[in-house]
Amino acid sequence: MEIRFYHMTRTTLEAALPRMLEKTLERGQRAVVRASSAERVEALTAWLWTYQDRSFLPHGSAKDGHGALQPVWLTDQDERPNGAQVLFLTDGAVSQRLDDYELCAVLFDGNDAAALTAAREQWRGLKDGGHDLTYWQQDEDGRWQKKD
Repeated sequence: MEIRFYHMTRTTLEAALPRMLEKTLERGQRAVVRASSAERVEALTAWLWTYQDRSFLPHGSAKDGHGALQPVWLTDQDERPNGAQVLFLTDGAVSQRLDDYELCAVLFDGNDAAALTAAREQWRGLKDGGHDLTYWQQDEDGRWQKKD
C-alpha cells in the first residue's frame, strides 16, 4: 500500500482532482474521494459534473445511491462501497481503512497554513505507522514532481 502526499501550490483541489480521477479510471481502477463534510461532498459532486464541457467523469455519492455501481464514490464517511483500489483524502480527511486500498492520495493546499500543518502531522503519523510514503509537489508549470 502506497501513500502519496500531493502538495498543491499552483492549482486548487477542483483543478487537480478531476485529472487524477481521470487517470485512475484510465488504469481501470475505481476511486473513493473522502471530503471533510457532506456539504463539501455535494460541492465536489456538482463540480465533477461541470468541470469540463467535453468529457464525462462517472461518479456518485450517498445522495445518488448505488455505491457498488459507482466508479468514483464521493463521501464524508470512511466507507468503500464500490470496492475502490484508490483513496483520495481531501480537506484534511483521514481514514482508518488505508489497508483496504492499493494507493492513497492525500491532497492538500500548500497555500493554506492550517492545511499544511495538518498534512505534516498526518505524514508523521503515517510514517510512524510504518507506511510507505512519497511526497509530490507542483512545479512552476503545475506539473507534479516527486521530491525526496
